[in-house]
Amino acid sequence: MADLSQLLRQGMRRRHLNAQALAARTGIRAPRIRVFAQDGAHGPVHPTQAELAELANALDLPLPDVLEAARTPPAVPSVSPAPTR
Repeated sequence: MADLSQLLRQGMRRRHLNAQALAARTGIRAPRIRVFAQDGAHGPVHPTQAELAELANALDLPLPDVLEAARTPPAVPSVSPAPTR
């Protein structure tokens, strides 16, 4: 399952929309859309349920897919084990 940022970028690309154009369609401020597209749902700005529904509608994406993508856990960076002595 794709995360929210990937889903938004793909949807925006398919519809030939940038953040400003998507903001005009949804009423969501363009800086928030940019953050969602860059960081997904786990960045410093979290999308509301209403924003997710608006984005799904504007990008013609199934709402359950968008909601699921917003719940995708963030990737955990791999940490190498501490050296043993």
